[in-house]
Amino acid sequence: MAGDTTMQPLLVELGTEELPVKALPALGQAFFDGIVAGLESRGIHFERGESKPLYTPRRLAVLLPAVASEQPEQRSEVLGPYLNIALDADGQPTRALQGFAAKAGVEWTALEKTTDAKGERFVHRSVKPGARTRDLLGGIIDEAIAGMPIPKPMRWGNHAHAFARPVHWLVALLGTEVVDAEVMGKRSDRMSRGHRFMHDKPVWFTAPGDYIESLRAACVLVDPDERRARIVSEVESAADAAGGTARIDAGILEEVNGLVEWPVAVSCSFERDFLAVPAEALIAAMETHQKFFPVLDEHGALGEHFVGIANIASRDEAEVRKGYERVIRPRFADAKFFFVEDMKQGLASMNEGLATVTYQKQLGSVADKVARVVQLAEGIAAAAGADAASARRAAELSKADLQSRLVGEFPELQGIAGRYYAAVGNEPVQVAHAIDEAYMPRFAGDGIAPSPLGRVLAVAERLDTLAGGFVAGLKPTGNKDPFALRRNALGLGRTLIEGGLDLALAPFLTDAVALQPVSPKEGAEATIAELSSFIFDRLRGYYADQGVTSRQFDAVLQGATASSLPDFDRRLRAIAEFALLPEADALAAANKRSRNILRKAEGEVPDTLDPALLVEPAERELAEAVDAAIADTDPLLAGRDYVAVLGRLARLRPQVDAFFDAVMVNADDPAIRGNRLALLKRLSDRLGSVAAIEHLSG
Repeated sequence: MAGDTTMQPLLVELGTEELPVKALPALGQAFFDGIVAGLESRGIHFERGESKPLYTPRRLAVLLPAVASEQPEQRSEVLGPYLNIALDADGQPTRALQGFAAKAGVEWTALEKTTDAKGERFVHRSVKPGARTRDLLGGIIDEAIAGMPIPKPMRWGNHAHAFARPVHWLVALLGTEVVDAEVMGKRSDRMSRGHRFMHDKPVWFTAPGDYIESLRAACVLVDPDERRARIVSEVESAADAAGGTARIDAGILEEVNGLVEWPVAVSCSFERDFLAVPAEALIAAMETHQKFFPVLDEHGALGEHFVGIANIASRDEAEVRKGYERVIRPRFADAKFFFVEDMKQGLASMNEGLATVTYQKQLGSVADKVARVVQLAEGIAAAAGADAASARRAAELSKADLQSRLVGEFPELQGIAGRYYAAVGNEPVQVAHAIDEAYMPRFAGDGIAPSPLGRVLAVAERLDTLAGGFVAGLKPTGNKDPFALRRNALGLGRTLIEGGLDLALAPFLTDAVALQPVSPKEGAEATIAELSSFIFDRLRGYYADQGVTSRQFDAVLQGATASSLPDFDRRLRAIAEFALLPEADALAAANKRSRNILRKAEGEVPDTLDPALLVEPAERELAEAVDAAIADTDPLLAGRDYVAVLGRLARLRPQVDAFFDAVMVNADDPAIRGNRLALLKRLSDRLGSVAAIEHLSG
């Protein structure tokens, strides 16, 4: 960087109409990343400090504490022809050298020389002063905008500009000076705008450092973290004043954060009669449809209070409250009507209507799907030690609420509504809860079904969905996954692992494929293998989030066949612990070497070891050590104590190291060579009894 280059704060703000709520965080991040990337690609030094994306519904901003006023000197080196080509016999320039000099814009005598492996050649070196940052910033802003993930670009006015929403202003300051730039017909200035209603006048910035505080004075909290914290504080205070605790869903909080610039809580209430409606329906109406925050009582039950967040500090808050309460009542009234009417109809009656609802044209109706899930649930219940009759009943009713009016209005209540209607219909409690739990986990981070019967139904449901999807050719492609097969695969894996369902997966995949109304094009066996791989691919990411490395995962996946997913999990946890031992690397490398030797061995490797042919001390000691390790680990393997197995095998390292240092495996004597190969096979089989530990070796 040039010695006299100064560092100045940079502010870029793009003002717009209200931006799409769900896309706002990504747009803010992309704008910030684009500006930073533009500076980096041009070699402009900057200090990021604690800077982060700043945004509100009406603006995207980047504020950096220090940016160089110009690029570093631009040095270039262009290699020219070698001397034997560049100069003739008289030392005069050839046409090749003259052309090179002309292209460089200098006399040939001004060129320098350099030497490489092929000899001496001409070179043109130049140094140009760096461009001013203010002259480059317009292009940087354009690039940042062009790289943003605009969900649905829109046009406005009589021009070709397109953005997420119409652009109204542009602020660009480097230090105290305005940077000349233009975005979608808007020239840069130092003028922004405050809150649309509370400060509808220009906001001028003398310097970038004034930005956050000046907007705060104009009733705009441009820092999303500050705005989010204020929403939480406002909601919690209002809930506390109402004698309860706020339910603050992270997703709803993020949406509200993208709707307001100056959040103000408004405490509201509704008639207690509505509490006869399932709480989940009322909560869905408040959260999903109106972005309100429910208030729970001291027992965690929904009360008659809720909190709305206004984007204004109103002089007549009572009118705002009336508006919020007025808008929620029709939703609640609809939910109450649907609930009452559904109870009159009954779950069994709803179930009859499923035969007329198409699940998928190749896979039949929803009733057909239910019939398949019933058969799978009975088999899984029997294998898992759950009550098969209860599993059958829960499966039979598992989709009935799809015909309910309540789910028609609130699709997110699938299963939840079924639980209520089953309870009203005097179904056993465990059956009612299983109908709801079959959908768990519903989203990333959600827990699995808590009851054994719920887990049985959750597994059966996902097995049928996965098998049907693969058989019908609905496998995910790219980011398209219309039947949510990826989510179902992960939900299946998590339920089996976290629920401790020690069931062999392959037989149930076989049953699920066999129950489908169409035959798989690739054949049943290939489809089952593909399904299994698909499930394990989802688990790879699941374990990676827990710190399990790809090598550790592959070691278990490629190693001894696990009897179930919980067994796979135990092996994986054990291999992760083994990898921390000081002996792990050496034993992994030794097993890799052993496998390679055995793979290249000519002829059959003997199944038994002949002690009489153990001629070297090191091989006798290894044979004894392996015998002892096998005797010690047999009961540990039977008890699936894989941590103890690997810990015991780690003690073999001294004998293994000594063997490979002192013994030539491929001896000239065929009998001795075969015996040593048998010893290696015995060692390698036991080292691989938990996982293919050679995958841990680089």
